[in-house]
Parts: sequence; C-alpha cells; structure tokens
Amino acid sequence: MQAGYLKPIQVKEGQEVEKDQVLFEVIPTLYKAKLDAELAEAKLAELELMNTRRLAKDNVVSPNEVALYEAKLAKARAKAKLAEAELGFTKVRAPFSGIIDRLHEQQGGLIKEGDALTTLSDNTLMWVYFNVPEARYLEYKAGLSEEKEDPRIELVLANGSKFPYTSTNLTVEAKFNNETGNIPFRADFPNMNGVLRHGMTGNVLIHRTLPNAVIIPQRATFEILEKRYVYVIDKDDTVRQREIAVRNELEDVYVIKSGLRVDEKIIFEGIRQVRDGEKTEYQFRSPDEILKHQKFHAE
Repeated sequence: MQAGYLKPIQVKEGQEVEKDQVLFEVIPTLYKAKLDAELAEAKLAELELMNTRRLAKDNVVSPNEVALYEAKLAKARAKAKLAEAELGFTKVRAPFSGIIDRLHEQQGGLIKEGDALTTLSDNTLMWVYFNVPEARYLEYKAGLSEEKEDPRIELVLANGSKFPYTSTNLTVEAKFNNETGNIPFRADFPNMNGVLRHGMTGNVLIHRTLPNAVIIPQRATFEILEKRYVYVIDKDDTVRQREIAVRNELEDVYVIKSGLRVDEKIIFEGIRQVRDGEKTEYQFRSPDEILKHQKFHAE
C-alpha cells in the first residue's frame, strides 16, 4: 500500500468481507495528480510524434528523428501506467473472502509502505490440531488396514455440543515428540456456518467401525495385578476365571482383543459372589436384553 493518510475505514473488526472488497484507502490526491501529469506528458509526446511523422513525409526530418519521438512516447506511456498502478495501490482490497481481525490503524492515521493494517482470516476450512499418544497412534494405524472406509471424525465444542460438520481429512504429522509421547494430528473441518474461530478449543472424536468385534460391559470384568479377567461359564455350569486382552476402552464397554469367543457365556452380575471352579446356577440373558437396559457409546 502507498504511504499517506487513511480515508474513513468502511469495515469493522470481526466483519465478514468478500474477495476484492475495498478494506482501506489512502487519500489519493497526490497520486491522482501524478497520474494526470503523466497522462498529459504522454498526450504531448503523441502530438509531437504525429507532427514529426508529417515532416518526415515531406523529407524535412530524418527517420531517426521519428524513431526518437516514438521512443519518447513509449516512455511517457510507461510512466503513465506506473502512476496509474501507484494510484491503484492507494486501495487495499481483500485477496480472499474472510473475517477482519483487529484494526491497527484508524481514520486519518499516517501509514507507511509495509505497515500492517489488520489480519484477514479465511475460516471456511478450519484446521483442528490435537495430540495422540503413541499407543493410540499405533492402534489407529493398525485399524486402517482392517477398515474399508476412513474413520468418521467429529468435533465436540467447549459447551458440549457437537459441531454439525464432520472432518473431511485427517493428517498425521511426520515428527513424533518423544518428550510428551504424543504425535500431532490435524483434522480439517468445513466451517460453512462460521461458528469456528482461530484459537477455539474442543475435543475430537474419532469413530471407527470394527467388524466382528466382541464387546462386553466393563462391569462384567475385574482386575488382578494390572491384568483384566472375566468369569466364563463352561458347558457343565462351572465358573472359570479367564484373562482377557482389551483392544479398545470406551465409556461403558471394552472391545476384546483376545480371551473370549462370541459364543461363550460370561457372568454379568454378581461377579463378587462366585469363585473360580465353583458350580453355579444362573439366569441367561441375551446381549439384546442387556442392550435394552444399558446405554453403550460405541460405533
């Protein structure tokens, strides 16, 4: 932008603006006068060239003199174009549609070339950065080879509501931070409603579809020396303690990695009243019955 005094500013902080909209304008009097002077010089050079060409037809002047005036006209026109460009630089237009940040100058302020007047943010697509622990990252990479579709990614805002648009892209940065044990991820969210702003916080939910997964309620398990177990009922109604490996831990359930088959019965209630190797009497409840009375948060 050219140096000068700012005219009244037509935009406000936080305002949405369109591409090519005028944001700031310097009082153009000096630059307009310079353009008018250069245009006058170009017109004078054009008249001189026309007169020289007429004289050349009568062999009064040489062809070299005609070429000299042609060069003079070209120079004058170039200077006029430069002055026109300088006049154009008295206006600052939005290079893209976005939101105006804080205004650093006000009407009448004297600005110089290179001064920062404001910041324009394009919020139509927001980059959401979050850190993932190394173990979860390895789970995520292993799951990609098993799933046919990319995981669905949602954003929970600071007030607990879900952002209405899901992520269109998930990027894993190349560098692992061995000090924190995390790997930076980035999810891209379309921001058509303009709700998201730079610097906001929230939680990222990554939904994965696990085919043929065995899922059990957390309350049906118990822990001994950092290992997790369930009670399995065998064919002769005997209780057997079984170690299990958990693949994923959700709010109410565990996704089992190993240790249980889908056709086995486990004790869901009363695990504190039974012992390994004891005979037991039980009332069988199908998974569908349990699902009616317990709310799971799994996909």
